[in-house]
Amino acid sequence: MAVCEVCHNDYRMSFEIHAAGAVHVFDSFECAIHRLAPVCEYCQVKIVGHGVEVDGRFFCCANCARNSGLAKGDQVRDAVGAPPG
Repeated sequence: MAVCEVCHNDYRMSFEIHAAGAVHVFDSFECAIHRLAPVCEYCQVKIVGHGVEVDGRFFCCANCARNSGLAKGDQVRDAVGAPPG
């Protein structure tokens, strides 16, 4: 058993995530997201899905990127649900 680095639960089904040369131990995806997920620079939510990156800054969606005020932010468009063509 291993102890979760977020909630300190000693759980028989804990798991490791190897990221950026470090090894992290968690007992749930919730704790892993809490510790590792990036935060949207506009609305401050945890980015759990794909998100978007503009000039090295992360946003949860194209709308937040466009509202960020970054010069390239207004070029970002969400692709989900967009008609083909």
